Amino acid sequence: MTKVYPNANVAAAATATAPSIPAKPQASDVNATVLTVWKKSLLFNCNGFTVFDSKGDLVFRVDNYIQGVKGEIVLMDAAGKPLLTIRRKRLSLGDNWLVYDGEKTDVNPRFSVKKHVNILTNKCLARVSCNGGDGSSSSSSSSPTNNKNVLYEIQGSYAQRACAVYDGRRRRVAEIKKKEAVGGVAFGSDVFRLIVQPEMETAVAMGLVILLDQMFGSSGRLSL
Repeated sequence: MTKVYPNANVAAAATATAPSIPAKPQASDVNATVLTVWKKSLLFNCNGFTVFDSKGDLVFRVDNYIQGVKGEIVLMDAAGKPLLTIRRKRLSLGDNWLVYDGEKTDVNPRFSVKKHVNILTNKCLARVSCNGGDGSSSSSSSSPTNNKNVLYEIQGSYAQRACAVYDGRRRRVAEIKKKEAVGGVAFGSDVFRLIVQPEMETAVAMGLVILLDQMFGSSGRLSL
């Protein structure tokens, strides 16, 4: 598949067309990275995401071509360098995904993500497992520590843009929140905040946002 990898100058020029929506950190997020996520690609004929930091600078982007490779999403930095490749796991029951570093998908995945389906623990959306684990657990408890392979558990409601990511020590390491209104103008669900604590990589957190959108998004998935 041919991909467009513009240089930093081209990426910077593209951000000039985006709305001015820098995120403002809250008092409780002093040490966190606060990003604004826009569910829109800056490239024509693409679906995806555009992510800005608190200064309004482009940080991440997802540009999935309408006729692109099926079942694959690539998270890139501002200059177009691939950071994570996300693939749907084939021949598996349920909604399962594999996440690879960069573009190398011929090696073991960095981690896997499984949509959680259990009426007894409906606040759990998905579980992130290290290579070799599927995020399953025989216990009805929502604690990620029930399974030694589970790295993170995602709880909340993606449709309401109100989610939290917990690590194995039950620390809240990332959150998805609605974007505050600016000048009395409210943003829709396609613009929201991603708050990432120092204990979690921002690229990994954004990768989980992409997966939540694939699992629970109501406005249409990316081209898969």
